[in-house]
Amino acid sequence: MMHMFLREGPWFRAKRRGYGTGMPIVWQGWFLLALHIALITGVAVALQGRPVAMTIAVILAGLAPMPIYRARTEGGWRWR
Repeated sequence: MMHMFLREGPWFRAKRRGYGTGMPIVWQGWFLLALHIALITGVAVALQGRPVAMTIAVILAGLAPMPIYRARTEGGWRWR
């Protein structure tokens, strides 16, 4: 099962305009996106009573998977 998740090839389309990753094109991309949203939500709920810690943790959780997005975007990240 793990070999299916780690298959070669892009998981996300390149954006038509701008810089970064577009929408997912395979199930691995959708899974990563759902996991990313769940991570940010979980961190925000867990640190609900501490706004400074929550802000820092949400920013870090938001930035953590960016190298995966960049590596798995067809054509890479560049300005379009």
